[in-house]
Amino acid sequence: MMIGKINNVTPLENVQKTNKTAPKENVYSTADSVDVSDEAKAASEAYFLNQVAEETPDVRSDLIASIKEKIKDPNYLNQAVISSTADRLLASYGL
Repeated sequence: MMIGKINNVTPLENVQKTNKTAPKENVYSTADSVDVSDEAKAASEAYFLNQVAEETPDVRSDLIASIKEKIKDPNYLNQAVISSTADRLLASYGL
């Protein structure tokens, strides 16, 4: 079967006569840059600090072991050590 012209238009005319555009020269800039907003920087820092907090153990076993050894010594607990410890505790709570 042969397909001829229909109303003086060949069915393949649109495919055969495609207009190709010439490739553009150097479409991309050579100096690319990225600007990061202050909000994005703050979010990135918060994310990083959150990751560090999750990876850090809640209990420092080595420090607790050394303090337990100090407390076993009866000469370690005196009024100066107790007062200093109480001051540090109050300071950590902002009192």
